[in-house]
Amino acid sequence: MKNKGLVPAVTSLPQSPQAEADHRVRRYAITMTIRIVCFALMMFVQPYGWYTWVFALAAAVLPYIAVVFANAGSDSTETTAESPVQQIAAPSRPASDPTEKVDDGPQIFTIRENGRDRA
Repeated sequence: MKNKGLVPAVTSLPQSPQAEADHRVRRYAITMTIRIVCFALMMFVQPYGWYTWVFALAAAVLPYIAVVFANAGSDSTETTAESPVQQIAAPSRPASDPTEKVDDGPQIFTIRENGRDRA
């Protein structure tokens, strides 16, 4: 689905590369912190039992999971552009004396950069 002449709004743009990189580094650091905790629990929780093997397995597998998640970019689903033009309903005029001045409320101005932006 392509943009059909609509200019993308700021809310429909993807995450900035710096913000995405920060998110991936944070996710990697959290996963590796969990690995360190699992390794410490494996060493220091006594008596040893079945849970020791669970901690050891987690400490062994979490580096792979951390790297895969860190290298995975943002989802590649296409975002649809939102129209930056806001539709506002015109106020209705009261049926009164036609000579009376009626305040129409705020005026709305649309600024177009070129002739192709006609609504």
